[in-house]
Amino acid sequence: MTGALATIMREGLAQSGSRVDEAFGLGMSGHELDAHADLVAGLLREAGVRPHEPVHVSIGNRALDLGTLLGVWRVGAVAVPVHRTAAPLTRAAVERATRARFLVDGLTLDTIVDKAPPERPLLDGAALVVFTSGSTGAPKGVVLGHDALARKLAVLDRLLDFRPDDVVVVPLQLTFIFGIWASLLAIRSGATLVLIPKFTHATLSGLLAADATVLAAVPTMLRALLADGAPPGPKLRAVLTGGEALSPSLAQAACGSWPDAELIDLYGSTETGSCDFCHWPRDAAVAGSIGVPTEGVSFRIVRDDGTLAPPGEVGELQICTVCGMLGYLDNAELTQASFEASHFRTGDLARLRPDGQVELVGRSKEIISRGGNKISPLEIENALCAHPDVAATLCAGVPDERLGEAIHAVVVLKPGLALTVDELRRWASANLERYKVPDVIVFSDVLPCGATGKASRAMVSTITLVSTDTSTASMHRALPGL
Repeated sequence: MTGALATIMREGLAQSGSRVDEAFGLGMSGHELDAHADLVAGLLREAGVRPHEPVHVSIGNRALDLGTLLGVWRVGAVAVPVHRTAAPLTRAAVERATRARFLVDGLTLDTIVDKAPPERPLLDGAALVVFTSGSTGAPKGVVLGHDALARKLAVLDRLLDFRPDDVVVVPLQLTFIFGIWASLLAIRSGATLVLIPKFTHATLSGLLAADATVLAAVPTMLRALLADGAPPGPKLRAVLTGGEALSPSLAQAACGSWPDAELIDLYGSTETGSCDFCHWPRDAAVAGSIGVPTEGVSFRIVRDDGTLAPPGEVGELQICTVCGMLGYLDNAELTQASFEASHFRTGDLARLRPDGQVELVGRSKEIISRGGNKISPLEIENALCAHPDVAATLCAGVPDERLGEAIHAVVVLKPGLALTVDELRRWASANLERYKVPDVIVFSDVLPCGATGKASRAMVSTITLVSTDTSTASMHRALPGL
């Protein structure tokens, strides 16, 4: 029993010239990936994997990772992408959530637990469980179905027109919905896919100067590429971006740097299958615009009182699509709360412009968007508070020209204890992914409070932005680990 994505990948890999390469020279032909998938499927069958059972897949943006996903789908199981360098707390949280008993890393099958997970009707027909940050600090498992993702790929194929002779460069992790769909679309088209395990300016510049025809990257990566002068892209015909807001200045710089490439800004969420809106900034570089809905997507903008907002008035953007998630894993209550009738509540505040485009104006939720990664501030706060010297902490996203939002943290120490920023950062780095480590840490006697006297994330920047004491505040400028 296999799903629609397994069929799409098999057909794509069978095309002449189809292959997946890694940025550092390693790669696999379509035939080799197909053979790897058969070996993975054989390992899982021998281990007794059941239909619709979640299986963790260790992701390092290697060519064989895509073959491993295909092998999981060939036995009718559900793939759960987990990055190879995931922090221990993150890995443990995902293991608790899925209760999976198997982890596949290349051709190595490890047993996580002996007991098989419970049967879950929600996983019938599911292809992936992609974990995103939740407002409670615990990761949310977004269950995506084979049929819905196959429909989305068909829509994107008509929109983006990937070709068999394309060289598609993806410096995005395969744990991230943007990286997943861009890679699957390249395979569906029989193109050459080049995965980048870790973003560096030099690596990406070399690929753009050589054979790259399509680049898929979040705005943070584009900013890093263009910071010191854009690398040439003589064959580049399309630049796909999304995951965070694209500023007009960055759009203008990208269009000016690669005049022969079409810049396409795509907006969406993991829950909706991604790419719900599309914007061509070369034609209309308007601040905050996410363009118009893609095929099969409808939307509405809703006031706080539940009524529809008229054009020009701000409300929450809600999206209806047949390509959306099946639900949150083991959380029917959250699934229900995330929808109004058939419309997914994005948490983004938007208005409809006179020209028919939708313009984002802010967030109604506290999730931080750093370099395209959606991060729960509570997850960071929980990790920092686990340090024995920390009494309390408060984190928030603060606008940042390079990252979209930077993570700022105000930390209160326990009485009589001393701790340096570097020591706390090392603690955070051992317990969180690199891109979740705060960019700015400031020690304070109290947490910032709002008018009601309650701790206020909105007030974090009032402390962090005025701190100039380098002994108590520090900037962490690493690119996000996408």
